[in-house]
Amino acid sequence: MNQYIKNNSFKFLLINCLVILTALFTLQSCKVSQKSAYFKTLAIRDTTINNFVKNDFESVIVPGDDLAIGVTSLSVVEDNLFNGSATASKDGGGYVVQADGNILLHRLGITKAAGLTRKELAKKIQNGLIAYTKEPIVKVEYLNHKLTVIGEVKSPQIIKLPQEQITILEALVLSGDLTEIGKRNDITIIREDGNNKKVKHINLEDHSIFTSEWYYLKPNDIILVNADYKKIETAEKKQKFQNTLTLATTGLSLVLIILSRFVKN
Repeated sequence: MNQYIKNNSFKFLLINCLVILTALFTLQSCKVSQKSAYFKTLAIRDTTINNFVKNDFESVIVPGDDLAIGVTSLSVVEDNLFNGSATASKDGGGYVVQADGNILLHRLGITKAAGLTRKELAKKIQNGLIAYTKEPIVKVEYLNHKLTVIGEVKSPQIIKLPQEQITILEALVLSGDLTEIGKRNDITIIREDGNNKKVKHINLEDHSIFTSEWYYLKPNDIILVNADYKKIETAEKKQKFQNTLTLATTGLSLVLIILSRFVKN
């Protein structure tokens, strides 16, 4: 009779333990995480976005800019002299625009660069070299323009901008996209404006970014991907729950082992 009671008590306790563990697992699996996605505001059907921001921005050269100037023509000797002087001239192999806005070029001497775009300066140098070379082609790029991408991206980095146009989406892709806790609806762009800093919060879940002046980034912009603290809190709670569940499972296993020995005796 006592053995029968012991066996039934053990079975009852075992069933209750299994019910409790099942309930805990069920409660955990019922938690729904809020998913984040790009351009959630776009309609499911095909559509057209009007007033898309133009990509015709051209920055103006200013004192302190470091320029890479390359020349190719039918006069190989002149090309080598010009490009060789660039390599040997300034830090990083470029032409640094001086405080007076000038650069010193082979054959052309002191040349005004500040206030011109890259294309305008290239055309100016090209016209000046016609007297010394045959069919010159000139290319001007920036060596010092950059973007800084930090925060919740997989590869925080400094992105070089030899030309002008790069979108915020391209910058994020180059940085490996957002981490799991990156906040797509709150990305901060910090932009230089003279002696001031402009701060703009961007929501990439909203397709209106395509019509924003902030869609195309500018030199020296800082892109900060903010963390979603709700996701962090949820992840921490999930980890604590899993730790607690592990301890509870271990404890119940020990109790069952002890009871099983008790029943056998």
